[in-house]
Amino acid sequence: MKISEARQQFISTWGAMGTHWGINRTMAQVHALLMISPEPLTQDDIMAQLNISRGNVNMNIRDLIDWGLVDRVLIPGERKEYFTAEKDIWKVATQIIKERKKRELDPMMKLMDQLSKVEGDKRDKEVKTFLDTINGIKKFGAHADDMLDVLVKSDENWFLSTALKIFK
Repeated sequence: MKISEARQQFISTWGAMGTHWGINRTMAQVHALLMISPEPLTQDDIMAQLNISRGNVNMNIRDLIDWGLVDRVLIPGERKEYFTAEKDIWKVATQIIKERKKRELDPMMKLMDQLSKVEGDKRDKEVKTFLDTINGIKKFGAHADDMLDVLVKSDENWFLSTALKIFK
C-alpha cells in the first residue's frame, strides 16, 4: 500500500471512529490529517487535502481546539494561521476522556444529585423505587468518575501493566 492510500484510509477510518467518541466525522478527519502531518497545516492545506469548505474547516478547527486536541502554531514571518495536533496517542486518548467526562458524565451526575432531592414520602413505593434507581446511577457514576480520574492521571506504562493483570 502506498503512503497516499494509507493516509487516506487512516483519515477515513479515524473519521468513522470519531463518531463513537463524541465528535462528528469531519472533525475527526481534520484531527487525523493533523495527527499524521509532519508539519503544521493551514486552513487552505486542510481544505485541499480533505476537499471540504473553508467554513467547515474553520468550525471543526475551533471545536478541536476547544477539545484540547489541536493547537494554533505561530510561524515567524507567516501571516496565515497554522495548526497541529498532538501526536502522542496516550495524550490524545486521555484528553478525549477528560472532555467526554466534562461534557457527559459531569452533567449527568449533577442531574442525579438534583433528582435525588425529590420530594415525597420515602416509604412510598414509587418514591422509593425512583430514589433507589437514581442512587444506583449516582453510585455507578461516582465509580466511573473515580476510574476515569485514575486513568487520566496515570502513566501509560502503569495503565497497560495494570490492564494486562486484570485481563489475565
